Amino acid sequence: MKHAALTLLLAAASLAHAEPIGSVDTAFKLIGPDHKIVVDAYDDPKVQGVTCFVSRAKTGGIKGAIGLAEDKSEASIACRQVGPITIAQPLPRQEEVFSERISLVFKRLRIVRMVDPTRNTLVYLTYSDRLIDGSPQNSVTAVPVDRAQPIPVKK
Repeated sequence: MKHAALTLLLAAASLAHAEPIGSVDTAFKLIGPDHKIVVDAYDDPKVQGVTCFVSRAKTGGIKGAIGLAEDKSEASIACRQVGPITIAQPLPRQEEVFSERISLVFKRLRIVRMVDPTRNTLVYLTYSDRLIDGSPQNSVTAVPVDRAQPIPVKK
């Protein structure tokens, strides 16, 4: 039992954490915060030297202030090499690297890393899903890795 809890804790800890970069107001709200577009940075927890920047809508007003608002599903992602790329261990061909709640219970923003070994490229996809009905809204970006450094992939 303790081993399972530790494994779950380590898996959660390995996900990237959002670092707020900035925001812009998109609609004035008389009561509560304004509607915004926020930009956050996420460092890939298993690929040192790669950061993903995600912009998304953040609902304001009274519901937004108390955490009951459901943010829109639209998001945009741009991942870039920000330093030397270091991959300490083989990567799964596809892995969720970040997940954040964007409504009280049912909706999550997700970032998934996919490895394209043929092109030696890391592909990042952002989308939101919902318990019942997900959204086809998505955004994708890619970070090519120098061919002199093949991406190690789990078999």
